[in-house]
Amino acid sequence: MKAIVQNEYGTTDVLEHADLPEPEAGPNGVVVRIRAAGVDPGVWHLMEGSPYLVRLMGFGVRRPKARVRGMDFAGVVHAVGGEVTRFRPGDEVFGTCQGSFAEYALTTVDSIARKPERLGFDEAAAVPISAFTALQALRDRGRVAPRQKVLIIGAGGGVGTFAVQIAKAFGAEVDGVCGPAKVDLVRSLGAARVFDYTREDFGGGYDLIVDTAGNRSLNSLRKALTARGTLVLVGGETEGKWIGPVGRTLRALVLGPFVKQKLRGLMSTENQDDLQTLRALIEAGKVTPVIDRAYSLAEVPEAVRHVREGHTSGKVVITV
Repeated sequence: MKAIVQNEYGTTDVLEHADLPEPEAGPNGVVVRIRAAGVDPGVWHLMEGSPYLVRLMGFGVRRPKARVRGMDFAGVVHAVGGEVTRFRPGDEVFGTCQGSFAEYALTTVDSIARKPERLGFDEAAAVPISAFTALQALRDRGRVAPRQKVLIIGAGGGVGTFAVQIAKAFGAEVDGVCGPAKVDLVRSLGAARVFDYTREDFGGGYDLIVDTAGNRSLNSLRKALTARGTLVLVGGETEGKWIGPVGRTLRALVLGPFVKQKLRGLMSTENQDDLQTLRALIEAGKVTPVIDRAYSLAEVPEAVRHVREGHTSGKVVITV
């Protein structure tokens, strides 16, 4: 099969087009024919091995353990293990795997669900990782509730576009912060007010702020919260070779016990229940993925460079 592989950490120059053996299902596995794959900031963090904390989390200290990047995907079941009964060859599915920048990938029953009928493969591939993050930030860490005043910072990005829609689906009043080119997009997703960060401040009085952009101080974010509001920090792209954006989250966790506001970080996880929740929201017409642009498998390095620049509207996908 064709795949994009890397044998060392570095820039997009380490990504190579190669032929690899097709994976085998084993007794409990599911082999999928990849039709589309999503690209998110985690791809280039793992490609570069930065910050160094990434390498210490089990992804490989000197070189990446997994040669093929990519986790989001949508495709067709190609083969199943002898003990798999929930899926069969030909089923259209979406979910996560290890190595979606390839023609075939191995995954598990608990990592996939039937593809929403409303979505094509490109749209479905854009969902899992970013939508998991948005859902868990709002529901699990933010405890979002109807009629709350919620602010999404980075509302035009991969996580942000899902967060605006999911917060609205939970009954919140949603505002967004984004760049000037994305204002109309964020408004179309359901934001009541949209702030262009290059021209205006977003004020205060928010019950919940989800910050996906990562370049604002804790002090400025706390001023925008109510006295007992909640701040959820989702990643960010601050510099730092060792811990990078994790530093701001650590400072929030240290400060948290001494203030009335709730300051929280997020380490999102992939799981079957949340995948089904997202599928239901999509089928109900409450969530629709936003696609920035699509690239071919051979263009993965270009796609990763585009995401690395940090100005995508929604998600970038790879059509396989």
